[in-house]
Amino acid sequence: MHTSLKNDQFLRACLRQSTEHTPMWLMRQAGRYLPEYCATRAKAGSFMGLATNTDFATEVTLQPLDRYPLDAAILFSDILTVPDAMGLGLSFTQGEGPKFEKVVRDDAAVAALQVPDMNRLRYVFDAVASIRKALNGRVPLIGFSGSPWTLACYMVEGGGSDDYRRVKGLMYSRPDLMHRILEVNALSVAAYLNEQIKAGAQAVMIFDSWGGVLADGAFQQFSLAYTAKVLAHVQTHHEGQQIPRIVFTKGGGLWLQEMNALDCEVLGLDWTANLGHARALVGGQVGGPGKALQGNIDPNVLFAPPEQIANEARRVLESFGPPHTDPHTTGPTHIFNLGHGISQFTPPEHVAALVEAVHSHSRQMRRS
Repeated sequence: MHTSLKNDQFLRACLRQSTEHTPMWLMRQAGRYLPEYCATRAKAGSFMGLATNTDFATEVTLQPLDRYPLDAAILFSDILTVPDAMGLGLSFTQGEGPKFEKVVRDDAAVAALQVPDMNRLRYVFDAVASIRKALNGRVPLIGFSGSPWTLACYMVEGGGSDDYRRVKGLMYSRPDLMHRILEVNALSVAAYLNEQIKAGAQAVMIFDSWGGVLADGAFQQFSLAYTAKVLAHVQTHHEGQQIPRIVFTKGGGLWLQEMNALDCEVLGLDWTANLGHARALVGGQVGGPGKALQGNIDPNVLFAPPEQIANEARRVLESFGPPHTDPHTTGPTHIFNLGHGISQFTPPEHVAALVEAVHSHSRQMRRS
């Protein structure tokens, strides 16, 4: 399929084609748990210094692949680059998380919002092109963005939040303003992902990290509808290759059946979801349509000894069940991942144990 790739297992699984093993990558795989990442970040001087420098962004994206036989690389960037390009003034304070200088909470701020000039995000697309070149066909490269709702949470709150009272308060008291923010965000995210695809991303992922904080009903109206709008504008092919689209809503397991209607190839799951149940619901049958599933081990499993990590990895693989192995047709497939980002305190050698267990056990499952 992907003649230019030495390892196309991840893309095959995204498209529900049979694979030799269950492919895997990790959310936040280039991150603070790796000493080499910390060294590069120190050189860059700051998180944004790292993300906006093509060479540094390329270097850290490749670090986990040099250490572990992962099946995909993911662009090193942040979900908040888009609101930053809208002029909200993003900054990161060590140990404090992201902050915006300007918040979007009233009529005037909402009226001023517009889809940013994509040239303001040129550093991201330059990084994509540089990483793709440096990978030289080793594994595919995933591009990504935050979802319209998740970006709105940060834009209204001015940073992270424990209770979401500002963004939910705005949503309930002024749904008109909320819809306007989400509309601009959806068009911005679609344009942003399309530019990443043009620059060389071979799959794209939408992180709806905060979709799960919404009430039933509000989720469909304020998160799902705008994720659907993004997908309607994202290109599905580039240079003759299909570009798979992954949607991950943390806490979204409740709405899996409704998410099945999204125009995407893969649904990501957090650790609260049961993979076998999800497969029965949305995974489809051999030869029929369906969604590939991605996930969903608890990242905190990585604090257990290697033996327990391997047991848990096998348990997750078994809960999905035997993947289809017919090379001539599509069927239920699984991409192994964490149920959320890897913790900065994770021992690097424990990740090695996880990757080894997933690859070896999933090979065994295909033979038996």
